[in-house]
Amino acid sequence: MHIEATAKARFLRASGRKARIVADLVRGKGVDEAIALLSFIPKRAAEPIKKVVKSAAANAMSEVGTGRLKAEDLTIKTICVDNGPGYKRFRAASMGRAMPVKHRLCHITVVVCGEAREERQRRKTKTATKEAKAEE
Repeated sequence: MHIEATAKARFLRASGRKARIVADLVRGKGVDEAIALLSFIPKRAAEPIKKVVKSAAANAMSEVGTGRLKAEDLTIKTICVDNGPGYKRFRAASMGRAMPVKHRLCHITVVVCGEAREERQRRKTKTATKEAKAEE
């Protein structure tokens, strides 16, 4: 049984462009490896992305059961960083003027996928028996 789980974080106070740099580093990696990598990245967006990856892994494990699925069995299938709305503020400038400042937000979506341990074992034994029959 192939398992997929999703987690989203919306309206994060980071620009999408800067968060995408961090997301590109962990795309396609295993969940354990991604969490370890995100712990040591000195970027502001690393912490919220780590929380979303952990949440997606927890969603997958609760869907199947923690006895049948572990975090090391999961990989990050997709990680998507979209631009959100921006807060428009004004900053005082010289000669009584005001300059616009746009505080950017982003949305992060993570999809993890994996297989339960029994399913993987069962598939390995099927292929082993097919190979043994082919040799005979």
